[in-house]
Amino acid sequence: MTSAKMESATPVVPKWRAVLLDFVERAGWSAGQVFLATLLAGGVGAVIDLPWRYSLTLATGAFVSSLLLTAVQYLSRLTNLAFWPDLLVRLAKTFLSSLAGSTAAGVFDVTTFDWESALNVAFLATVASLGKGLLAREPAAPNGQVPPGASPSTLPTGTYREAVDHAPAPPTIEATNPPDGTSVPDGQPGVVLGEPGGPRPAPGDPA
Repeated sequence: MTSAKMESATPVVPKWRAVLLDFVERAGWSAGQVFLATLLAGGVGAVIDLPWRYSLTLATGAFVSSLLLTAVQYLSRLTNLAFWPDLLVRLAKTFLSSLAGSTAAGVFDVTTFDWESALNVAFLATVASLGKGLLAREPAAPNGQVPPGASPSTLPTGTYREAVDHAPAPPTIEATNPPDGTSVPDGQPGVVLGEPGGPRPAPGDPA
């Protein structure tokens, strides 16, 4: 596993850029998996006989479909998921993106559409997506459990969490500081006796 995947979950890029990278990562992998699955579905043969053009067409359709499905997922606020639910959602999206790419490769007619080939490509692409997700996660803990910060994304952990997390950013130190020129009320816990803003010692008491 690369060191980028092992880095802290601290955000490393702005929110908008992290979301953009997440869209590209998901769509890019979907396109690549569909492209490879289409070539494999055609069987082993001479390189010149492989369906390169058809594979590129399906991959492009899968890329666009993945972008649309990811947008729906973000709008539904269903992005900040644990590892296994996240992986299952990605598998379903890959399967649907592959079918969408197959239908976009030509004029869709339910009576003539080659469902068997389309389903074969979608199945192979989904298996490839499963392998990618399992390889991208952090190594499992000794007890076999998946670490809390693990994800099926190949983005750095901090970038991915910044993209999918919906929680507001924590306040900065400057935002939590009291305004300049204000004194702390007398008797507030944490004020040192005898200091400005704190109660004075009683007469006769040691300072």
